[in-house]
Amino acid sequence: MAQSDNMFAKGMVVFPFGDWDERPASLFGWSEARLATLSAELAKGESSAFMIVQGGRMIYRWGDIALKSSIASVRKSLVNVLYGMLIAEGRIDPLQTLADFNIDDMTPLTAGERSATVMDLLRARSGVYLPSVYDTANGRPDRGSHPPGEHWFYNNWDFNVLGTIVERATGESVLDALASRVARPLRMQDCVAGDGWFQHGPESMHPVYKIQLSARDLARVGLLYLRHGRWGATQLVPQSWVRDSVRPHSAVGEGWAYGLLWWITQANAPGDAMAVHVPMFYASGWGGQYLIVLPDLDLVVVHRSATALRVGPGVSHVRMGEILRLALSAMPDKG
Repeated sequence: MAQSDNMFAKGMVVFPFGDWDERPASLFGWSEARLATLSAELAKGESSAFMIVQGGRMIYRWGDIALKSSIASVRKSLVNVLYGMLIAEGRIDPLQTLADFNIDDMTPLTAGERSATVMDLLRARSGVYLPSVYDTANGRPDRGSHPPGEHWFYNNWDFNVLGTIVERATGESVLDALASRVARPLRMQDCVAGDGWFQHGPESMHPVYKIQLSARDLARVGLLYLRHGRWGATQLVPQSWVRDSVRPHSAVGEGWAYGLLWWITQANAPGDAMAVHVPMFYASGWGGQYLIVLPDLDLVVVHRSATALRVGPGVSHVRMGEILRLALSAMPDKG
């Protein structure tokens, strides 16, 4: 991240307050031939949009970067941004418990489950193993098998309840809060009312919150965290929150970890099929929705696979790794 700090000192930092500042990648030494190969490769599969942002400028785009589609589980990393703001304002204390917010469910929570904290949920360590709306919890542990805070499990119950807590702490729905506190300050170009909605179900009293965004709007979230929570002259999210969010809190695979609603991967990590030669953190969603931040390269990369345009299951994690490594191979050789 030292490279980004140096850019601040030189006054070279660019933010998209309107349209993205678009420059040809060749201007920065990227290989046009390899980017052409990337474009051809993207056209073969179920990708709908791809963007590379370097130094705050869009230097490569493919597909329809203004097309809005579901971001799936990328929503969780957006909620991390919101929690960073609300905790800094004192609206939410990360050590508050489910009991403090009167959180319960169709199946009543036990006293032990109600002792789970907000931070436990942000780390996917609530220890509450109940069904959730839009449940993807294959291999859910047995109820009561792990107390809060002790065991990592990627759990939509935790993520959905984080939305409920926002509403109980602020009186504002998580979708309205994301619109006013994230989309508006970042000057998202395509985001309008109705781009987020709740899906209720019989499994739980806590609905899933669904969001659709364009690639070029999603890239703004990546740039915000690449710049340590700063947007222009404004520190929207505390640097300390960004730093803590994108450090490993739970090991997932060798060199692959989960932070606070973000995935973190070390350079060349054997445990993550998406690993590249530098560290990165990213948000991912079903079907091929990716927001990737590579601080050492001062890059944000966005990949979208729009449901309406797909004929299959989308772009897998392994396939995304192949695409990302192909994109990075076009960078100028520093050696």
